[in-house]
Amino acid sequence: MKPTPLHRRALLAAVSTVVALGVTAGAALASPATSQVPGVSQARAAEHPQAQALQAALRGLPDGEATSAVVRAGGRDGRWEGSAGVREVRHNSPALTHGRFRAGSTTKVVTAALVLRLVADGKINLDRPVQRYLPGLLTPEFQPVTVRQLLNHTSGIQPAAVADASWEEQYARRLDVVEPEVVVAAGIARGPEFAPGTQQHYLNINYTILAMLVEKVTGRSFEEGAARHVFRPAGMRNSSFPGADSRINGPHNRGYQLVDGQRVDVTEWNVADRWAAGDMISTLDDLERLLTALFRGKVVPQQQLKEMFTIPRNIAGANKSAGLERFMVDGVEVWGKTGARPGYNTVIAATRGLTRTVVYSVTGTDAHGQGQAVGQRFAFPAFR
Repeated sequence: MKPTPLHRRALLAAVSTVVALGVTAGAALASPATSQVPGVSQARAAEHPQAQALQAALRGLPDGEATSAVVRAGGRDGRWEGSAGVREVRHNSPALTHGRFRAGSTTKVVTAALVLRLVADGKINLDRPVQRYLPGLLTPEFQPVTVRQLLNHTSGIQPAAVADASWEEQYARRLDVVEPEVVVAAGIARGPEFAPGTQQHYLNINYTILAMLVEKVTGRSFEEGAARHVFRPAGMRNSSFPGADSRINGPHNRGYQLVDGQRVDVTEWNVADRWAAGDMISTLDDLERLLTALFRGKVVPQQQLKEMFTIPRNIAGANKSAGLERFMVDGVEVWGKTGARPGYNTVIAATRGLTRTVVYSVTGTDAHGQGQAVGQRFAFPAFR
């Protein structure tokens, strides 16, 4: 059987990750899995000023909002770590604190960092139209769309479908492999939604096109670029792009969707179509390393890093930059990224100077529908 682009990328990613990170394929997590009594939070280094509020958020798990949560708050104001809930509801086993999970759209932080690193290396120009890099990708209906407009979601390129399929349809197709290029072609076929630079519409398709652009200018797979230019300088040793593999390989908490009052196991789910927009599997340690290394300028040079803290001007309601989003929590400006895939909610967030940071992995029972509520419960207390 002829390998598809997706399978070729998966093979290249596996090889390049070993080369870039110097680890053996299938190596165990750097930190041993630890756990606690189900439903009872366990905190460390409780000198963090919001330790009590953070610990309170974990009480009662599993509940209707999540089956497990692992939260880590840090920064110059102190450090705190807590976990609660179960690894698997059938056996009521304690939640893992160092397991792997679907990182969802926090993947976009990696993609944006890679693009900006290539900008620093002179391989990509933020103000050059994507039509110059990928001729023929966009139809003549589209005005010039710059790389910067892809990064900050002001491109005007539409998603593949007007609305997501029903839950039943999504679940029935959860193991299907859909090439991301097919998704891009379907979105482009719908024509532009608005003139580039006039509105902001957060969409995965922008970051899928960015990955295609990365591969065009480097001659290498997107996954290899991410491993060499983001994972390695950030010290991320247990992150990967599973591609056509619908499993989470390695220790992990199982994810569930609440359907008609019943928890449906959604751990195995193929998200290859999300690719550079949401396909990454990671760990709490790796995402914390990404957050701190990135904000300190160790992944992207300071000149290009400014793009990640720049909101498009003159666009009403805009709050997203290149890979990040700006939040205001009780008057505190916070920069970060949320992620949601069926069964999994993820956050990385910090003040610009890393005075306060928070990362979490929550097995949310309605990951997309309750994303904001999960953030307010498990992340916002760290910044109050």
